[in-house]
Amino acid sequence: MPERHFVKYTFLKVDPAWRRLDPAEREAHKREVIAACEDYAQERLLRAFSLVGTRGDADLLLLSQAQNLERIHEFHVVLAQSGLMAWCDTPYSFLAMTKPSEYSDESRLEVRPAHSKYLFVYPFVKTREWYGLDPKERWRIMQEHIRMGKEYPSIDLNTSYSFGLDDQEFVVAFEGDEPAVFLDLVQRLRTTESSLFTKRDTPTFTCVSMSVERALNALDGAAVHVSA
Repeated sequence: MPERHFVKYTFLKVDPAWRRLDPAEREAHKREVIAACEDYAQERLLRAFSLVGTRGDADLLLLSQAQNLERIHEFHVVLAQSGLMAWCDTPYSFLAMTKPSEYSDESRLEVRPAHSKYLFVYPFVKTREWYGLDPKERWRIMQEHIRMGKEYPSIDLNTSYSFGLDDQEFVVAFEGDEPAVFLDLVQRLRTTESSLFTKRDTPTFTCVSMSVERALNALDGAAVHVSA
C-alpha cells in the first residue's frame, strides 16, 4: 500500500545586508545550501521556487517531502548550518501530510513531481460550521467545487492536510504555466457554495519554479560557479 508523505513548505527571507557581503563569501554560502539540497533530493522530493518580485516578505521557497518527519527535520538541521541561513528569517512555514481525498477518487498520497512554471500556495482553514454539516451534505457541496476546477485542466492541484500538525487545516498548492488562468479559476471558485465555509485562505504565494542554484542566484543576481 502506498505510503503517506509529510510535506514541508519553508519560506525564507534574506537580510538585505547579506547582499553587501563579499561575492566570494556569498558564493560559499550558496554552495552550502546547494550541497544540503542535493543530498536530501537524492532519495526524496525537493523543489525550489523564487518569490523575488512576487512577494515582499519572502524570497525563496523550499518544498520538501518525505515519508517520515525525521528526514525533514534532519534536512532543516543541515540547512541551518549553512552560512546563508545565518542571514535568513523564516517568515512562513507550513507542515502537512498527504491523504486520500474525502470528496474525489484521486489519491493524494504524495505531492506530484510536476514542473509547471508557477506554484500558487496558501494555507486554508474551514469554518467550524462546515464540520457540523452531515458528511453527505459536505460531499454534495464539494462536487460543484471539483467540477469547476476540472474546467481548468491546465491547473494541477496538490492538497495536503495539517490537522493537529500546524496552525492551518490544509495547505493548497496549485501548479500551472499561466497565472491568468489560475486567477480566473480562483475568481470563479469564490462563487461556489463551498466558499461560504472558508474561514481563512491567506497569505497567498505566487512562486516561480526553478533549480536550487537559480533560486539562490535570484537572491543577489550573482551566479554560483558549480553545477547544481
